[in-house]
Parts: sequence; structure tokens; C-alpha cells
Amino acid sequence: MKNLIIYLIFIGLTTSIFAQNSSNTYEVTFNEVEIFNTNTNYLNAIGHRDAAELVKFLVEKAVSYDLEYSNCLKADYEKQEYYVQFKIPQGEILAVYDNDGEIIRTSEKFEDISLPLAVSNAIVKKYSGWKISNDIYRVTYVKDGALNKTYKLFIERTNIGKRVIKVDENGNFI
Repeated sequence: MKNLIIYLIFIGLTTSIFAQNSSNTYEVTFNEVEIFNTNTNYLNAIGHRDAAELVKFLVEKAVSYDLEYSNCLKADYEKQEYYVQFKIPQGEILAVYDNDGEIIRTSEKFEDISLPLAVSNAIVKKYSGWKISNDIYRVTYVKDGALNKTYKLFIERTNIGKRVIKVDENGNFI
């Protein structure tokens, strides 16, 4: 019985050693794939990586929107611009596309989103003791042109009242 167990262990080890030395190798070759995004100018301009999650979500929807598979392009190919609205309860993006599917300009508005650190720090520094009750974030983008990001903040303090202030993306008061 003892010899049988030793023999089975020996067989088990030798078969696992030979199983690791497989000489059957396969080479797989893939065709070259070209990956591109027509809206990289828009993404680079607005700097969406630092944005709030809700903003990122809608920006990604606008960037990945394909006019070719929508009814816009099929309805009227003579048009030069196509207006598409992306909307969620906290905000919206009105994007204007050209015939190639590139974003020409946008108008964006979001409410009650998380503020960037630069904006929060500027508010705390200048308005210590104040509470932000509401915020509106607006972005206007024009291809090869202007980019404007502003935060309209509604702040309040118990004995003083309410104020409305505007701040840019870097925390500079407007």
C-alpha cells in the first residue's frame, strides 16, 4: 500500500512536469486598427478630467454621439449643422455638430454639482462662515475660439442674508 501511494505521487508529479513543457505555440496576428476620436479638440479644451461626475457623464455622451447612426444625418444631408441636446435632471449640453460629427460649439448648464477645489478654496477664503445654498455651472465652447467656464454661486449667512457671486474655474471672482 505504501509503495502504491509513492508510485501514484511519482506519476502525478511527472505528468504535471511534462504538461508544462508544451511545444504547441500559436502565433496570432491582428490587422492594424486605427483608433481616433473626432472630438479630441473639444475634450482637450474643456478639460473634462477634473469635472464633476455628472458633467463627465454628459460630456462623454456628447463626444461619443455618432451622427451617422442617428436620424439627423438621414433626414437632411444638406444641412451644415446638427443640434443635439443631452439632458439629465442636473444639467444639459446643447451640442452643435458638423457633417463629419465634430463638435463645433456647445452650451452647457449644470446645477448643484460638486465644485472644483480652486473654487471651493476661493469661497472659503473670501466668504468664511458663509454656506453655498445652490450653484450653477455654465460652459460655452466654440471650436478654435472661446471657452468660458463660470460658476454662479448662491451663498447665505444666518444674520446677513443671501448673495449671488460669480467665479471662474480657477477661483477668480468675476
